[in-house]
Amino acid sequence: MTQARRKVEKPFSLSVREKECISWVARGKSSWEIGKILNISYNTVNFHIKNGMRKLDCGSRTVAAIKAINMGIIEL
Repeated sequence: MTQARRKVEKPFSLSVREKECISWVARGKSSWEIGKILNISYNTVNFHIKNGMRKLDCGSRTVAAIKAINMGIIEL
């Protein structure tokens, strides 16, 4: 008999900046707007969002925001 292989999820944590950026995404802000709010460039915002998306295993920023809310990582 072969055993079903399960995807082993590695523990992860989002950085403070990743949480901030994804939290603003959840509120409907663009990267440019988030950059102005946090006083960083929109490229830096995108960097943090993409890292968060990778850690959350999501293909879009919206899905990452929803998943982070559902997992209790961020709040609205």
